[in-house]
Amino acid sequence: MRKVILITGVSSGFGLEMARSLSMRGHIVYGTVRSETDPLPKVHYLKADVRDDGQVSAAVERVMTEQGRIDVLINNAGMGIGGPSEFLPMADIERQMDTNFMGLVRMSRAVLPYMRKAGGGMIMAFSSIGGRLGLPFQGFYSASKFAVEGYCEALRIEVRRHGIKVVVIEPGDFHTGFTGKRSKVAVDDALTEAYPSYLRSISSAENDERHGLAPDYLASRIVRIVEMRNPACRYMIATFIQKLSVYLKKLMPDMWFSRMIGWFYKL
Repeated sequence: MRKVILITGVSSGFGLEMARSLSMRGHIVYGTVRSETDPLPKVHYLKADVRDDGQVSAAVERVMTEQGRIDVLINNAGMGIGGPSEFLPMADIERQMDTNFMGLVRMSRAVLPYMRKAGGGMIMAFSSIGGRLGLPFQGFYSASKFAVEGYCEALRIEVRRHGIKVVVIEPGDFHTGFTGKRSKVAVDDALTEAYPSYLRSISSAENDERHGLAPDYLASRIVRIVEMRNPACRYMIATFIQKLSVYLKKLMPDMWFSRMIGWFYKL
């Protein structure tokens, strides 16, 4: 069945590959961007920032005006900040939470009335392995994704009676432009004295990302999920080691697990 799909953040990375793959499957794909980008054929572009209530409403209204329905919302737009939690500027922390969490909330609230009226739909939310594990020196990124997990768990129960499915995607390390775009705290003597392992740790994490899975692999998985009649509540799309780490968290005492993560991130 041909579906009307709205994806946030399609200028690069996961969003770009999902828009490409889903449109090639014959679906009607709309994608939000914040600035001009090289267009993909068959993808309808919407100028919208998920941090802006008015732009979110306008984007959803345009899809409804042109198509009369939204079958799938894919909340993909996101950003990351890195640094010791006590040194990160409050403005960056607020931007992190507003984009990754509140942006998802704005988009979901905008489409829910139409999905309820239609008697069904799918809201897909991008979390992360970092939404299951607290990542050192990416604490507020993890916090934003933990918030996504909790919100979607509650929302799934609330909207089930309306035939709306809520699906959470938890990617591991992928080599996309996300790594290069991460906003990192300025390093000075006070920071390196307090957290001497910071640069080594964040470099190790970013090296893992640059050698991660290809984004088109994730896009192919998303196509299958979108086209399923009864998708699962959650999909972890990651390497075996990353999946194992989440499983071990369930089994190990918290202190042991914290020490293991500290060792892995070279602390």
